[in-house]
Amino acid sequence: MTNPHPSGGTLLLIHSHYGNPPELFALPGKRGDAVIVREKDLAPHHLDEARGLITTSHVDQLNFLSLRPHLEAFLGRGGRWFFNGHILRELVAGLRTYQPIVKARRADLVLARINEHPIFEGVDQPSFEENKGVAGFYGRGHNPPPEGATVINGIGPDRLPIDWEWRLPSGGRFFSHAGNDIGGMSGVNPNHALVGPRIIAWTMGEL
Repeated sequence: MTNPHPSGGTLLLIHSHYGNPPELFALPGKRGDAVIVREKDLAPHHLDEARGLITTSHVDQLNFLSLRPHLEAFLGRGGRWFFNGHILRELVAGLRTYQPIVKARRADLVLARINEHPIFEGVDQPSFEENKGVAGFYGRGHNPPPEGATVINGIGPDRLPIDWEWRLPSGGRFFSHAGNDIGGMSGVNPNHALVGPRIIAWTMGEL
């Protein structure tokens, strides 16, 4: 049965690659409303019943494009979507395709907070610049934000919008992180463990 009210829906986690689910998906394991669905098994009713949606950088965007009416309906009733990775298709009206940083140097990968956001409250954003001593894991480009979106974090000297939140007129929200799956990157940085639960909470409208 279609759930017209996202306040009572599920947390839909899309597992798009072979092997074990990403680390982030282990966090909501104790929630009674979390559902992990392999993308090959994804059906429109999963989106119709969802309150929050998290996709990884492995998502098949051609497949998701075929679900665009259901994605737009999900956002249209106030759902929240946390998107990891590069936008390569206009999955919902208003999205634009990923712009990479060409021949990125170390200075092009510097991160900076532009506007505060509860997911990153108290987090030192530059601490994400390197993972195990290698720069660029957080991201190497940006998804251009739609008109009216709020830029959260910038990258490089031009502070390109690597993280942004878009509040749709319908009440739905879309968070774009133009890089590897945030909240699930391994390493000794404690901030990875800090933002993961906040991503879950934001996606479900609890933050």
